Amino acid sequence: MVRRVRVLILGAAGRDFHNFNMAYRGDRGYEVVAFTATQIPNIDGRRYPSQLAGPLYPSGIPIWPEEQLEEIIARERIEQVVFSYSDVSHQTVMHLAARVNACGADFQLLGGNRTLIDAQIPVLSVCAVRTGCGKSQTSRKIATILKNQNVRVAVIRHPMPYGDLVKQRVQRFATFEDLRTHKCTIEEIEEYEQYVARGMAIFAGVDYEAIVREAEKEADVLIWDGGNNDTPFIRSDLQVVVVDPLRAGHELLYHPGETNLRLADVIVVNKVDRADAAGLAMVRANAAAANPAATVIMADSEVGLEDAEAVRGKRVLVVEDGPTLTHGGMSYGAGYVAAERFGAATIVDPRPFATGPLAEAYEKYPHMGPILPALGYYPEQLAALEETIARCDCDVVVVGTPVDLRRYVAITKPAVRVTYELVERAGEPQLDDLIAGFLSRHGQGRP
Repeated sequence: MVRRVRVLILGAAGRDFHNFNMAYRGDRGYEVVAFTATQIPNIDGRRYPSQLAGPLYPSGIPIWPEEQLEEIIARERIEQVVFSYSDVSHQTVMHLAARVNACGADFQLLGGNRTLIDAQIPVLSVCAVRTGCGKSQTSRKIATILKNQNVRVAVIRHPMPYGDLVKQRVQRFATFEDLRTHKCTIEEIEEYEQYVARGMAIFAGVDYEAIVREAEKEADVLIWDGGNNDTPFIRSDLQVVVVDPLRAGHELLYHPGETNLRLADVIVVNKVDRADAAGLAMVRANAAAANPAATVIMADSEVGLEDAEAVRGKRVLVVEDGPTLTHGGMSYGAGYVAAERFGAATIVDPRPFATGPLAEAYEKYPHMGPILPALGYYPEQLAALEETIARCDCDVVVVGTPVDLRRYVAITKPAVRVTYELVERAGEPQLDDLIAGFLSRHGQGRP
């Protein structure tokens, strides 16, 4: 009998499961003893089920808290630890490596040769160097360009498997009813509905090789829509990567965002309209040094408000996209920008009114400013969001989340929604032209 190397995978219910499926699931030379979990609440204490783990794991695989790292390595005689989640600083990665090495185990990062899936049709990926760079608005624009070219598109989204993993093995969303049927969280809905509204099917789940095979059946082109700053799960024919000059330098300081920067065919420098000259110069210099062959697009994140007069001169509570503020590291988002731009008299600080998981989030992420993060993984978070909004002494609520939060949370105060769209600068390369070239190379699109 071959002795199996004992492996621990550090994750956050996404990349970790994919790395296991691709590199370890059927390999008798390794035994994945456990996953660890961080970043997302309530994902530890579960098991990766046997139905997904395969015949080498008839009892499934436990998921334990990352805080117990040293104890797990010692107790389970772990030999290799595989880091498998995203949007963390290089310093954080190496602190974990030091903890692992101090226990005598190897520390590993898996590359694309072991983890990328090869699709049978062309693939266009949209990724970023940090959470909150503007990936969603870039994806929206690319999806619209492809649809206008009469291309059949299927979108594959980075995983968000917070529920029943077996039921989530392969998910397909083509209607708004599908979102309700699958009991999607707010975090999922805000990523999925932009495609459903454009008449495109979006796939997600846990087993991405199976997901790719299903999506290929109904499309001419696949869009990989990345999560956080993770690298694609599918080998890309055109990789678009978004960078953020408001966090200049982060493109070289976060994992695996720097990998995305170096892999990019197209680098979109977003939020040019809000960045200073020094930030723009740093981002452009870092992009040129790391990836001189990439095409660079300079773009604005055009912020609008459905009713500007509703906020002018008012006391405003701003609700922002949660992940952008928490592990994305931003202190504010598009909602705050819109409130200031359209003349709010005061931006109300919600922190004294926060309850439950929101109060805990402010303690865990003290960098957040006077804004309210929309955490929407679980019902108790939505309940805390509703209660906190109700408790805040404000005239109007500005909703800066990608999804229209008013449809999912009871907001008893007047509320207006922010819009934000990617607009390339005149004279710069345009996404329309780059995607037209991509389609032409693959015999797709209008003649």
